[in-house]
Amino acid sequence: MISIKRYLDSPWTSPAEDREPKGQNQLATAMEAYGSALEEIGDCSVIACPGMGDRLKRKLAGVRAGLSAGMTRERLAAAAARVRDELQNWGQGTAKHYEQKTAEVKDMLLVIARTAQSVGARDERSAAQMNEVTQRLKRIASLDDLAQVRSSVEKCASDLKTSIDRMTEEGRAVVSQLRKQVAEYRSKLEAAEELAWRDALTGLSSRLYVESQIQRRIEEGFPFSVALLDLNDFKKVNDRHGHPTGDELLRQFSGELRSARRATDVVGRWGGDEFILLLDCDLAEATIQVERLRERICGDYTIEFNSVPRKFRVDASFGLAGSRAGEEMKELVARADAAMYADKAASQRRRPALVS
Repeated sequence: MISIKRYLDSPWTSPAEDREPKGQNQLATAMEAYGSALEEIGDCSVIACPGMGDRLKRKLAGVRAGLSAGMTRERLAAAAARVRDELQNWGQGTAKHYEQKTAEVKDMLLVIARTAQSVGARDERSAAQMNEVTQRLKRIASLDDLAQVRSSVEKCASDLKTSIDRMTEEGRAVVSQLRKQVAEYRSKLEAAEELAWRDALTGLSSRLYVESQIQRRIEEGFPFSVALLDLNDFKKVNDRHGHPTGDELLRQFSGELRSARRATDVVGRWGGDEFILLLDCDLAEATIQVERLRERICGDYTIEFNSVPRKFRVDASFGLAGSRAGEEMKELVARADAAMYADKAASQRRRPALVS
């Protein structure tokens, strides 16, 4: 975490120094670095806890937007305090979130333990009843009166049937209750897993999920390809029109990306305005698919915010890399990332402005 306190306390933040070009350049550089750090923290918080991170990311984005509006000492101090409070709130909220999930798993295990205990107690009661019936049968052997023998046998048979019926009914009730409670907790765990595997803003697969799928394919040894794509000049949307407009543009773009992919492809949000595709094919086939995607998803988008429609021309840079035997995920993604930045550099001259 980059702190701005040292910039507040440094001599060049005084009013006299602020009028000097050098001081202004230093402060502007510090603000840009601090803003970038806030954006990275927001992205990391979404990866760490999707259910809680999206709110923190929006809050930090608001702080960053406020920094560009003025650079006074008071505004910087207020921004630093706000960032500290937001991080503390996020940390406490995330801790409670995972504490709740842990408690749910603990409750499920306690249900299973209580059920096992109940079954054990039922079996002990049944064993005692069966033992009593056995003792009665032994006593019957010493009886001489046939009527008395008959009466005792009938009583034993009735008690035995009652005991068996009670065992059956209790067993059904216990199993039914256990099934119901396990189903409830399974539903909760599946919802929590879905939250972890899904990006909160776009609805695409989360970075965590995509990484797990890449690792699984590496371990299986089947050929596949990874494509990274980044929206060109997306920062201008947030700077000129605000983060709500930028978020809506990301959602629309994600919807087009999801619709354009093949059913077997995995598409996810890698972070910020970067996306990732996992294609189960070799590099040659993946190249064809990526070019098809480029034509489908790049173009004009219309965002309506506060009843005012705004048109944006969206272009993206793509980087593609095919899997190699013995290569780790970090190396594969790094090659795709390098290819993406090469494509971005090559498209600088030809691409239109994102904001119209």
